[in-house]
Amino acid sequence: MSEQKHFTLLPRRDAATAMKSAGVRVKRALSRVITVAVIAGAMCPVYAVAEQPNVVLMLADNVGWGDIGAYGGGEVRGMPTPRLDELASAGMQMTQFLVEPGCTPSRAALMTGRYSVRSGLGTIIIGGLRNTLQSEEFTLGEMFSSQGYATAIVGKWHLGSEEQSWPTRQGFDEYHVGVIETSESTLYRDNMRRAGVADAEIERLVPRIYQSDADGNLEAIREYTTEYRRQIEGDIARASVDYIKRQAAADRPFFLYVGWTHTHYPSLTAPEFTGKSTHRYGDALMELDHRTGQVLDAIAQAGIEDNTIVIWLSDNGASPDAAPWPDKGGFNGFFRGELGDPTEGSIRTAGMIRWPGRIRPGKSNEMIAIHDFLPTLAAIVGAKLPQDRPYDGVDQSDFFLGRQQHSNREHLLTFVNNDIAALRWRHYRIYPKAIRGSFNNPSQEGLLGVQVEKNGGPDVYNIEMDPREEISIGGDNAWVIGQWLRLVAEYNQSLKQYPNPPGVSLTDTGFGR
Repeated sequence: MSEQKHFTLLPRRDAATAMKSAGVRVKRALSRVITVAVIAGAMCPVYAVAEQPNVVLMLADNVGWGDIGAYGGGEVRGMPTPRLDELASAGMQMTQFLVEPGCTPSRAALMTGRYSVRSGLGTIIIGGLRNTLQSEEFTLGEMFSSQGYATAIVGKWHLGSEEQSWPTRQGFDEYHVGVIETSESTLYRDNMRRAGVADAEIERLVPRIYQSDADGNLEAIREYTTEYRRQIEGDIARASVDYIKRQAAADRPFFLYVGWTHTHYPSLTAPEFTGKSTHRYGDALMELDHRTGQVLDAIAQAGIEDNTIVIWLSDNGASPDAAPWPDKGGFNGFFRGELGDPTEGSIRTAGMIRWPGRIRPGKSNEMIAIHDFLPTLAAIVGAKLPQDRPYDGVDQSDFFLGRQQHSNREHLLTFVNNDIAALRWRHYRIYPKAIRGSFNNPSQEGLLGVQVEKNGGPDVYNIEMDPREEISIGGDNAWVIGQWLRLVAEYNQSLKQYPNPPGVSLTDTGFGR
C-alpha cells in the first residue's frame, strides 16, 4: 500500500496544513461553487470557480523557444507543428516562460513549486547518483489528490528511482509507460558492451519501462532500448487517451501529467515520422506535435474540453550545439545558450495554457515560471499548501483568468548545481561570475556551464535589447546590481529558517581538498 507522508524534515511543521498521503481522497464538495483562498507566502485574492476543472499538463523534453511554428519555427524550418500552433492560438501563448537549466531541476520545480535546490535536485539525475525526490516534498499529485481528483502520470518522471520518489508515492494513483531515467540511457547497453562491461553489470544498469500495480508498486515491464525509443511516444499518447476516456466516463475530476520524451536525444521516431522532415530532430518534433494532437482530440471527443485546463510546456531549451549529429536541430530563438547553461536560451522556452471561456487567447510576454503552476493550480481548485516550507512559485491565477493585467512575477534565480549562477529581474540578466556556456561539447565545457571568477562587478545584460547577451551594461546600469543584492539576500534569509538539503554536484568532487 502507499506509504503515509510526514512533513517532518523541514522546521516548524504545521499539522493543520499537512496533506494526507497518496491514495487518500477527499470527497468532492456538494456545492459546485468553491471559494478559493490559498496562501503561498501571502494571502491571494478570493474568487469563485464554477466547478473543479480537469487538468492535463503535458511536458515536452528539450524543445527550444524557436522550434514551434507559433514561436517562429515550424514550417519555416521544415518541421510544421499544426496541432501545437492550434493550441497556442486557442489559449495563452507565453513568450516569456522561464524554467530551470535541466530536465530534473525543472521537473522538481514543477512538482514542488520550489527552486530545485530546496529539494536537493539542482542537477540532472543520472544512474548511480543518490539524489531523489524526498517523501517530505509536497507535489502537484498530492495537491490534486487532496481535492478528490483522480491522478495519473504517463511517460517521463526523472525525479529519482528510490521508492520514496516514485510517482505513486508522491500523490499519483497510476503510472503508465514509466520512464524513470533520461532517454540517452537507451544507448547504455551498446556502449557498455563496446566498453567490455560484464553482462551482469549491463543487466543491472540498463533502463526499463515501468508500470504501477493496484498498490502503487512499480513493475518493470520491458527494457528501454533504442528500438523501443521509436515507439514510446505513441505508447505515451495511447495510455494518455485511455486515461482521459476512463476518467470522463467516471465523471470524476482528474489530473493527468504527460511526460513526453521528444525531442530529447536520441531523436528516434515511429516509422511514419522517420524522414518526415529534413533531419531527425524535425522528425521528433513533428511526431511530438501529432501525439499532442491525439491527446487534444481525446479531450474534445470525451466532451470535456470546456472544463479541462490544458497546459503544454517544455522543460528547458534545446541543445543545438551539444547534441551530436544527426540529432542537432533545436533552436532557442534569439537567445544565447542552450540546455544546461544558466543563460536565457536555456531557461526561456515554449509554454501554453488553454481553458476555453476562462483564459483569453493571445500572446503574453509577462514573466511566468515553471515554479508557478503548483500555487496557481492550488488556487484554482481550492487547495491549501503546507506552510512549513518556502515556495518560490507565485499564484498566477488572477493573471491567467484576466482579473489582473500583469503577472505576479518579476524575477527568477538560476542555479548551477547548488550555487546561484544568474538572476532574471524584469528585462535584465545579471551574472555574479562570468559565464562561458556549453556551446561546443558539454563534456569539455561542463555539463551545466562554466563559471569563471572575474574582477569588477557582475555582468548585466538588457535581454530585450540584447537577447544574445553580447554587451554587458553593468557600468552604466550599476543600480541594477542593487536588485541582485536585495533578491539574493532575501533568498539567503530564507535558508536560515529552511536550509537546503545537501545537493549532488557532478563537477565539484572535492578532489585535492
